[in-house]
Amino acid sequence: MLMPRGNAPSRIASKYSNFHGQGTLLSGELPAEEKISFPTVAKAIESAKLDDRFAGLKPIVRQVGRVHFDRPKEEIRMLREIMDEMKKNGFTLPSPIQAQMWPLLMNGQDTIGISQTGSGKTLAFLLPAFLHIDAQYAPGEKKPCPSVLVLSPTRELAQQIESEVQKYSYNNYRSVCLYGGAAREDQIAVCRAGVEIVIATPGRLADLANVGVIDLNRVTYVVLDEADRMLDMGFEPSIRRILFEIRPDRIVALTSATWPEAVRTLARSYTKEAVMCVIGSLDLTACAKVRQTIEEVRPENRFNRTMEIVDCLSNMFQDNFKVIIFVKSKVLADHLSSDLVLKGIDAQGLHGGRSQSDRENSLAQLRDGTIRILIATDLASRGIDVPDITHVINYDFPGDIEEYVHRVGRTGRAGRTGEAISFVSWSDRMHFTPLISILEKSEQEVPYWLREYANRYEYRKANGQEQPRKFFRRNNKDNFQTNY
Repeated sequence: MLMPRGNAPSRIASKYSNFHGQGTLLSGELPAEEKISFPTVAKAIESAKLDDRFAGLKPIVRQVGRVHFDRPKEEIRMLREIMDEMKKNGFTLPSPIQAQMWPLLMNGQDTIGISQTGSGKTLAFLLPAFLHIDAQYAPGEKKPCPSVLVLSPTRELAQQIESEVQKYSYNNYRSVCLYGGAAREDQIAVCRAGVEIVIATPGRLADLANVGVIDLNRVTYVVLDEADRMLDMGFEPSIRRILFEIRPDRIVALTSATWPEAVRTLARSYTKEAVMCVIGSLDLTACAKVRQTIEEVRPENRFNRTMEIVDCLSNMFQDNFKVIIFVKSKVLADHLSSDLVLKGIDAQGLHGGRSQSDRENSLAQLRDGTIRILIATDLASRGIDVPDITHVINYDFPGDIEEYVHRVGRTGRAGRTGEAISFVSWSDRMHFTPLISILEKSEQEVPYWLREYANRYEYRKANGQEQPRKFFRRNNKDNFQTNY
């Protein structure tokens, strides 16, 4: 149900009914009739025998019929306006995740969207949010109160969501982006002036909510974006505190690239009869449009091998390439970027140790082509949204296989192809078996030596010759700590 501002329940019954996002609708060519034929969502939800991964949740069935809904003329006008605004920005047809999430969220249904990075999840929850704001009313209020809250794991991702709000907003919605590392006083001033959309990292939002700067009581549409990443970064306590402050009759949209147990628990705790929209497989897999190459390179030889790859890209593509090189530490990111600059290659580092302005400047330079190479820690593995990244180099293999998938997902976005090159050595052996599984699922070539190493490691582990290697993330930090 679309809830109004204020404490009284709305009598407006889910006026944004089932909307599938087909071509004619998204091109702005909405019929003028009040009765429009739309795929039914209610008929699409059915009971099914599910395994433990789906306990308490319902699947969405793609084979649906059609049903007529009354569409008020005012709603038709608003839909037409937003579609026209999206057309101006080059939008034509929805991605699969958008086509599935839009009708559910517009119908007031808690929705979980699981799909690979770069699949359009941001607009999947933003368009219904715009229409949700339009359905609110606030008689006598002199300034807008937030009715939409988007929680994001990193400041970079939060800023990108705000850019999407400004890009597609057709009604001049007032928004604020709250994150650590920026001037707190400026953010407080914007909040007190009144906003309708709050985009925030959990830590900064919890901080401002605790001191009464921002009122969450009237938030009725909540988005947990990149939920798996937020939990990985240790934000669960902040998320739970924030959601406790929000009215229980809210609409919740949860997006994630993966479906681990921690995300399932969060979904069960804070959604009501949520419907899952799964694009692809729930099993961890990398984008099939990204060519994945695994090379055995010892750490002391990796810089020279990186230079060979960069020289090859320069000769083949001239200036038509962009590369992200992922490393395991801030120190290595700085050293590697300095070494590349000394070789005459324009490169920048991106990690949590740099100032906010430096990080924003590095991303801006990568987007506009001023630099072609960015050296980043895992902090940026999901915070970067540059659609034309052509190559990813895993200079250091990540601490877990999920992070590998998310790093690889920085290229091959928005329907493009890409290439990911990963350096490994025997010290990464505990990841070889799941890595082979990822390669096979995405139909990539598996080197023979990688299979031999994986088999050797599994044999040694079965015979007690391998000690388990445990990884712990520092909350909101870049580096992995290793316990032996």
